[in-house]
Amino acid sequence: MIGSQSLLLNDAALAQLQDIHKPVYVLDWLRRLEHFLPLAPKADIKTCQKQLIEQLLHTIQSGPGVPARNCLARCMASLFVVGDTIDLFETVNKCNDILKSRDDSPSSTAVKLASVASLGEMYQNLGRMMGRSYEETVQILSRTFRNFESQSRIETMQAFEKICAGMDTAASTSHKDMYKIARTGLADRVMAVRTAAAKCLRIMTSSAPFLYTTELESLTSTCLRALDGADYDARIAVADLLGCVIASTQLPPSNRTKLTSAGNAKPMKPMSLDESLNILMTGFLRGATSFLKGDIIKGGSGVNREVRVGVTYAYISFIERMGSVWLEKHLEAFSCHILELVANPKAAASHVDSVYSRKCVNFILRRAFGRLLDEKAQFSALKVIANIILKQMNSIDFSPENAKECNQETIFNQHLLVCALQELAALFITLGTSIHHYLTDATCKLTESLFSVLIHPCQSTRLSGAWALRCLCVACPSETHKAIERCLNAFETKKSSPEAVAGYSVALAAILGAVRYMPLGVPYATGKIVFNTAEELLRTANQNSRLSVQKSSAGWLLIGAIMTLGNNVVKALLPRMLLLWRNSFPKSTKDLESEKARGDAFTWQVTLEGRAGALSSIHSFLLHCPDLVTDEIITRLLVPIESALAMMTNLSATLKTYGQPLKASAAGLRYRLYQTLVLIKPASFERSFTHMLRFVIWELTLNDNAANTTTSLFSRVCQSHSIFNSLVSDHMSIEEQLHPIGAAGFGAIEHDPCSLYMDINEEFTVPLPLPLGVSVIDASIELFGKLYPHISSKHRQQLIEHFLECLKVTKYARKDAVLVNMFCAFLCAMKAIRKINTGGSDLNSKGYGTEELKLIAQQLVLNTLGHPSALIRCAGAEVIGRIAQAVADSKFTSEMTQFCSDRLKASREVASRTGHSLALGCLHRYLGGMDSSRHQHASVSILLNLAQDLSSPETQMWALHSLALIADTGGPLFRSYVEPSLSLLLKLVMTVPLSSVDLRQATGKMMAALITGFGPELQVGADKEVERIKKSFETGCSLLSQEEEHPLVQNEAVTCFQRLHLFGTVNFVVVIPVLFRSIKCTNLALRRTAIDCFRQLTQRDTEIVCQHMDKLCAKTEDSVYAEYGISGTLFLMMDKESDPTLRKGIMDTLSSVMSASILNDELLQRSIALCKSILTADSGADGTVEELNDEIDDDVEEFRIGGEEHGNGLSNVKNYSRWTSRVFAAECVRKILITSQHITIKTGAELLRHLSDLIRMSFMGATSNSDPLRLEGLLNLETVIDRFAHLKDPDFPTASILEQFQAQVSAALRPAFSTETDPYVKATACRVCSAWICGNSQGGEDLRRVHTLMVSALENIRAKPTLPDYNEKANTLEKLAILKAWAQVFTTAVENGLRSGESLSEILKSDVKTKNHLLELVKPQLQILSPYWLSALRDRGLIELPTEFAPQLPRDGGAFFSNDTKDVVRPFYEDSWASILFASAIVLSTMPEILVLSEPMEKQNEVNIERFHLIFGLSMEALCKPAFSEPLESVEKYLKSLWALFCSHWPRDLITQEINLGIELCCVLHRQLVTRSAIKVQSLVIEVLKLVIEGMRENSNKISEELKPCIDEREIETFDEDEGLVPGKSPVLSILEVIFCLLIQKVPILNSNISGFHSTPTGSNDENDELVAEVVKCLEMLPDICSDSAAIEIQPTILYLSTCILGESRPNNSLRSAVLQCFRKMATHRLNSNPLWEKYLLSTLAKLLDLAKTGGGDENNCGGNHCRVDLLSAIEIFIRESPPHLIRIPEVFYPAVNLYQQAIRYSDDESVRIKSVNLVCEIFEKSDRSVSIPFIHALAPRILEFLYSEEARHVETKAQLELTLECIRAIQILVQIVDTPEKKSLAQGVQMLTLIVPVLITFLDYTYASNSPQSKLLYEFSLQKLMKIGPQYPQEFRALMSQSVDMRTKLETAIKNSRTLSNKQAELDANSTNNTPSIPLVRSIKLKTDFSNFS
Repeated sequence: MIGSQSLLLNDAALAQLQDIHKPVYVLDWLRRLEHFLPLAPKADIKTCQKQLIEQLLHTIQSGPGVPARNCLARCMASLFVVGDTIDLFETVNKCNDILKSRDDSPSSTAVKLASVASLGEMYQNLGRMMGRSYEETVQILSRTFRNFESQSRIETMQAFEKICAGMDTAASTSHKDMYKIARTGLADRVMAVRTAAAKCLRIMTSSAPFLYTTELESLTSTCLRALDGADYDARIAVADLLGCVIASTQLPPSNRTKLTSAGNAKPMKPMSLDESLNILMTGFLRGATSFLKGDIIKGGSGVNREVRVGVTYAYISFIERMGSVWLEKHLEAFSCHILELVANPKAAASHVDSVYSRKCVNFILRRAFGRLLDEKAQFSALKVIANIILKQMNSIDFSPENAKECNQETIFNQHLLVCALQELAALFITLGTSIHHYLTDATCKLTESLFSVLIHPCQSTRLSGAWALRCLCVACPSETHKAIERCLNAFETKKSSPEAVAGYSVALAAILGAVRYMPLGVPYATGKIVFNTAEELLRTANQNSRLSVQKSSAGWLLIGAIMTLGNNVVKALLPRMLLLWRNSFPKSTKDLESEKARGDAFTWQVTLEGRAGALSSIHSFLLHCPDLVTDEIITRLLVPIESALAMMTNLSATLKTYGQPLKASAAGLRYRLYQTLVLIKPASFERSFTHMLRFVIWELTLNDNAANTTTSLFSRVCQSHSIFNSLVSDHMSIEEQLHPIGAAGFGAIEHDPCSLYMDINEEFTVPLPLPLGVSVIDASIELFGKLYPHISSKHRQQLIEHFLECLKVTKYARKDAVLVNMFCAFLCAMKAIRKINTGGSDLNSKGYGTEELKLIAQQLVLNTLGHPSALIRCAGAEVIGRIAQAVADSKFTSEMTQFCSDRLKASREVASRTGHSLALGCLHRYLGGMDSSRHQHASVSILLNLAQDLSSPETQMWALHSLALIADTGGPLFRSYVEPSLSLLLKLVMTVPLSSVDLRQATGKMMAALITGFGPELQVGADKEVERIKKSFETGCSLLSQEEEHPLVQNEAVTCFQRLHLFGTVNFVVVIPVLFRSIKCTNLALRRTAIDCFRQLTQRDTEIVCQHMDKLCAKTEDSVYAEYGISGTLFLMMDKESDPTLRKGIMDTLSSVMSASILNDELLQRSIALCKSILTADSGADGTVEELNDEIDDDVEEFRIGGEEHGNGLSNVKNYSRWTSRVFAAECVRKILITSQHITIKTGAELLRHLSDLIRMSFMGATSNSDPLRLEGLLNLETVIDRFAHLKDPDFPTASILEQFQAQVSAALRPAFSTETDPYVKATACRVCSAWICGNSQGGEDLRRVHTLMVSALENIRAKPTLPDYNEKANTLEKLAILKAWAQVFTTAVENGLRSGESLSEILKSDVKTKNHLLELVKPQLQILSPYWLSALRDRGLIELPTEFAPQLPRDGGAFFSNDTKDVVRPFYEDSWASILFASAIVLSTMPEILVLSEPMEKQNEVNIERFHLIFGLSMEALCKPAFSEPLESVEKYLKSLWALFCSHWPRDLITQEINLGIELCCVLHRQLVTRSAIKVQSLVIEVLKLVIEGMRENSNKISEELKPCIDEREIETFDEDEGLVPGKSPVLSILEVIFCLLIQKVPILNSNISGFHSTPTGSNDENDELVAEVVKCLEMLPDICSDSAAIEIQPTILYLSTCILGESRPNNSLRSAVLQCFRKMATHRLNSNPLWEKYLLSTLAKLLDLAKTGGGDENNCGGNHCRVDLLSAIEIFIRESPPHLIRIPEVFYPAVNLYQQAIRYSDDESVRIKSVNLVCEIFEKSDRSVSIPFIHALAPRILEFLYSEEARHVETKAQLELTLECIRAIQILVQIVDTPEKKSLAQGVQMLTLIVPVLITFLDYTYASNSPQSKLLYEFSLQKLMKIGPQYPQEFRALMSQSVDMRTKLETAIKNSRTLSNKQAELDANSTNNTPSIPLVRSIKLKTDFSNFS
């Protein structure tokens, strides 16, 4: 709870503070009070309200600063809003009394300002509760208004504004008084007063009808006069007022009545729309004159540009207030009116005026149509503008006899057409491919209107028409080829018309320039055809003088445009181009001289323009084809370039002769030459430096230029330019015309036709090349910067002298222009020198002349630092800094710093102080913190003093800017100045008026620099000092970010917040509302910075930002997507914004939010709901969905209607997002799907809930008529299938969860297979089809629908060989996508069959109807697909051939590509060929007959072999590529292709017959194991290797069978017959290398023995064990495929590796079985009698014995008991299977016996003992008698000893029981061994039974049997065995029983007990049969060993 005392100011604490700290303390109290007042309980406020009022009034009396004043006013108003109003009028009276004071001192003024601010806030917030007290306030303020200083006048206007806003019509009696004062304010010379007055009147308009009725003429005249001389802010405010007043005439504020002094006065007649718009039109055309009477066409001079720009803003304000619905209704009338503005002669009094007027009109149209209209209305605008264009063109009479009469009208109408065409072009780009349906609309006539203007008499119209055609082709690429053909045809049909030649040539050039933006381009031959046309135009240019200029210009323009088509096109045409360029210039000096002697002005004009055109085409070549520019080409190009330079040198006489007509042509030639040379290395034309420098300097010094032309590069090269021009606004395109630098804003399309095919900035919708005079100077400056570092010292000295001389003879404005050009040139040169220095060169060593640079600084620059022009001061300071950076001389730096410091101390002039202070900042900036640190103290001290110069705000501003530069570069070195600087900044923030925007902005920049330097301490430290400084930073930022601050100041505050967040955290409660307010601001710079800050915040604190934004958006009821928080706000913002930088920031921020939503279910749900709302909202422009009405099933109906479930609450609000926003929303959905974790029923629960929405969004995107949106919709659909296809439906476990959406998916895919679909869309649709079919292999009718689409696409491959509207690569893309889709379906079908256990041949050759539904779909098409697949593979092989084999390529290219497109189609093949390769390998391996149906019988085998080598070679080539150049998925497919290929016998025969192929394959497999660690790749490698080994074994067996009849007992040599195991020649050795490479990665002991090799296994343990098991199987097969000698040679390796694997293995049955089988194979091999073979068998056995003895029980070494068991098993195999004489060796026999004895007797693990006994049984039973008998003698007594022990009888566990039974089995085996026919007597039989019977009778003790279930089982087992032995050996058994009464008694007792138990069990069974159903008896323990055969 907030206490009343916490609201009051602590007077005691305040009294103890120093005076300097008191304002800050009071400000903190006011800010705290403002925050807590709305939250405090009313009771607490009542208790302290009176005291609070007194404290606030006392604060007013103290004269607070600006922030405190505004904060105090808000607190005062809030106090009466939340508290009692008892003291309200008393407080108002006290404030009024303060205003009545006549004291005009500064302290009294501050008190009055605080009083006015408080009154204004109270009137605004309390409204009519204030009664009529406003009358006195208005009267006081009105009476003293004229005597107020500017700040008081501003506050008065703001108070009036708040009175009007709060009191509304209740203050009508004072409206007239306030209106009179405000009108006076509109004429105030202080711009801030004008701004405040305009805002006041705008608010008054809603409650004072007389403003837009009786006072309309007066007010509009006043507004127009106020626009004259206004700055940007005043212009915006006045224009807003003007637009608001005019809008009120059409749409008066609701619920307002006419308030007049006479109640019975007649209401005025409403003003018509035409009359209202004519008011604005008059202001646009005539400016601030009386206008309501008379004809607006007559009289008057040109309007002031500031007024025209202001009226332009007024138009924007008008239509924004009228709204989009009104604009749609009056679209035609509004369009005609706006376009008529520029057709009026007064708008185009000169070329400059016409360009500026066109810009204003285009700006109005773009803001109206681009922002206010949705896509449906924009299509209507297209029709309207197209009709206007056609109407204008039809009104032109092209007949020669009437040409003069309509010429004047045509000249003015050209501007109307230019504006209409440029807006049409912008609409094309905005709407994108959606316009395709409108191009064929007969009523729209879009293309007709565009082509009609190409024959317009005026160049600007033709160029605008060409640009509109280019934009049309970019928006709808399918129209490009048609447009090109139409233009080419026009050259034939209209070749006699100069206008047609010029018009269609620029159109063709513009379209060619657009091809680079089209992914699928135009047919390759188009470039050659256009070049032939251009060549023909140049050849025939001189045949008709009437067409010479047009044909020559057209020819070179087309050649320049061809260069943009890329290297592939230009390379073939380059020889012809070089010839044209060489022939277009004089070949020698003699030709040049003879040329000068002939010709007239017209001939020279044609010549100069033709050669300028040739140079422009060379420039285009150098710019667009840099890869083709070699040294040889440069040498050949320099011939015409040097010829042009020579001609320019000798052209002066000709120009003097023919005068002005040739000056423009000569300037054009120079411009093209400069442009071209900038792109060539200066060293190439070093001999021409002298002449070039002469021309460049002439341009810079305006030697031949009567106008004072300045460069447009100033703002680009001078980085300090932002001091006085920091405007970044939506209005920049028209604000530039008010800037004095370099004809800014004067760009027009007619200034340079070559701009039609050049790249343009994203910010512009049309190319705006500058006038020729400015362009020439810009090009010369760039060339100077490039040349200067390379010229000699002598020339530099002459250069300086020449510049000094020029400056002496020029004066005034011309001198300023020369200085600006000169400084820009020096800045370019310094940047070039710096670039060379940083590249590793040294300035002095290269001779770049540091002394000359010092002279430039001292003689040329220093004197300009006090120049009256701020531009020149700024440029001079920048040059000083750049020169110091280039010179890098500490002495020079000291001199410059000392000079500036001295001048700052001595001079009192503002100009001198500002220039020298900035020079100090630039010196520190460009030298860096370390190099300039010695001068830092002096510089900072001086600048801090200047920043406190209250007499000159301009000086303060420049000083703060310089301090910011020093602080930025100083970093930690600036630490000692942070606190004094911060104190100064806080003081300025609290004292500088809000109207001093520049100074407050500089304060913000300085604060941002301080935060950057102090940031690391903010991040690390938490001591009191750091916290205090941090709090000061936060206070300063908060004050600068207040709503009343100028947007530019708020922009700096947001930057400060962003930097604070970078170094720690910020108070989100303060920052987020500021950012939320900022993104809705009209200032572009503030919106950009706010979005950048949002982007940074969401990357680290997404959830916090979302929470705060949710609260703010919830309060915004007018927002369409308010419920979606920050995401909805940003999407809505993205729909309105056109600035590329801002849009990118919005997208990045949204991406961060969407990425964070994956981890938060609530955010995820909201993100998907938002994207659904955007994507499923039907904008009315989509016609495709409606076209599917009759085709889509009923279950798809819900997908066609978007947004209905949201209700009708926003029915009047248009929430149709533009297609670009919808595309991004689809991208966001896909990112969510891709980046989310692996989706299962549990992890993907949230996404599963939205599965229907995801499908719906994909459907809406895929059925859109915008190609990018269709593409994204299909990609989303593919992602959904990929992520969810593996999940089963919870309700139907056998079905996929996606099967319920089959109809929707097929309906979404169907439009993509129409004939006019973009190939990229169709290719993606094919991919989705294959994904859908592969992911839903259950079959069904809906799967057939998608299959039908794929069949139709396959038919198109045969029916439609090419796509005429696109480049040949489109054909390749589409066909390969179709083939890949079929290949993926086929391979998936095969893999499904393999997973079910079938072999590859069984899957494809089975005659029985298969259950594989996918295979049923593909099989009928295999005969068609297979040849296409092989053709695609052959193409792949051809395009991958090295360049030296290019002559061997087929002349016509491949099946799916031409030689011209070989390079561009390579990505398409790379994407698709892996799947095609796999499919082709399967077909060739299993069904080779279908590939050779068309071949003769005798050639079929040869053809198949050739195709085998194609597939095998391509696979090998792909696997040999550099590591990681191929994705893992592709590598797997290559290996699967090899596997499939070798699954058949005949390919295996081929590779085994050619040994080198097998060796090479093994090398490639080895390489994959080395470079790839993925378990899948390793498994596939081993699978391929097994097939290779199998092929070799088959080949060996075949050879053996062939040689068997004729060879007896002779060793059969298979592989390695002659040379044995020779590296590089032995396939067996190659196979071993592959195996060993894998084993060292999987077996740790092998890995540890190899130094430098470390590998981390991938995959699970089971997967790795299965893989090693397969490797062991390969090892096992190796001896079968090589000769005996080779087998003996590799036997040790096999045994060693197997032993290592066994020693390192984990408990895995398959791996153990494989190793043991390998040992068995080695032991039983046919060579086991060979001494060498025996030797290594014996060594292996000894090694195993040693391992078992030393490590068998060590779990860390050998893997524990399971490993010991494996070793015992392996030893048993060797004992049993090896030659007996090896086992009888004592060194082997005794360790083996001891090993098994220890295992049986002393092992702690029962499993080891059980296995040991089991293995002993195997030795007893199956070994050779010479081996088994010694083992019986050694081990049988131990087993019997165990059986007679107490341990055997006390069986308590299952393991103990199993051990006992195994021992019994061992004794029974002994009985079987003894039980032979050779036994002679009864005594021997009795002796035989003595082994087993006593043991069994021992277990018949019933007392033991009752102890546990296991004992009982043992009891029963023993009894059963005895019952079998008795009948089997009756005599022997009877004799044995008679020998021992005890045994006989035990047996009889056991039998008796057994019968008794059986009878009881039978009774129980009989009883249970009657009650319960029969249940089969299941034994409680399932024994591992089957004892049923013991008898």
